[in-house]
Amino acid sequence: MNTETKIKPPMWFWIVSIVALLWNLIGVVSYLGQAFMTDEDLALLSEAERELIETQPAWVTAAFALAVWGGTLGCIFLLLRKKWAKPVFIISLIGILAQFGYSLLLSNNMDVYGASAVVFPIIIIVVGVLLLLFANASIRKQWLT
Repeated sequence: MNTETKIKPPMWFWIVSIVALLWNLIGVVSYLGQAFMTDEDLALLSEAERELIETQPAWVTAAFALAVWGGTLGCIFLLLRKKWAKPVFIISLIGILAQFGYSLLLSNNMDVYGASAVVFPIIIIVVGVLLLLFANASIRKQWLT
């Protein structure tokens, strides 16, 4: 018998969860666009951009996949009100940190893209941390079981 109490979350919980899901789905589209880039797509890029993509290690692409698919699954677990959201967001955050650790520290992204190579990754890292904190708080408030 389940002895855990399930407390109904407020309306803003649902709004945050849906907006977070949409955010992560944008990441999925970005991942798919990069992972399945054709030779014709690559030809449209500058030489520096093409070289960045062609020399990116497979583990960075895997980290990107983990980040976006993990974030999306975590949001689905939020909407289903399941505690599984927290460990899945942890996995997603590990993917985010690995991917952007590479792009910020081990590649020449900043030389190619300028300041946007730093700003957007920081925003994504902050959102990843906030989603993990949100899931944790939702568990504490017994909105997730």
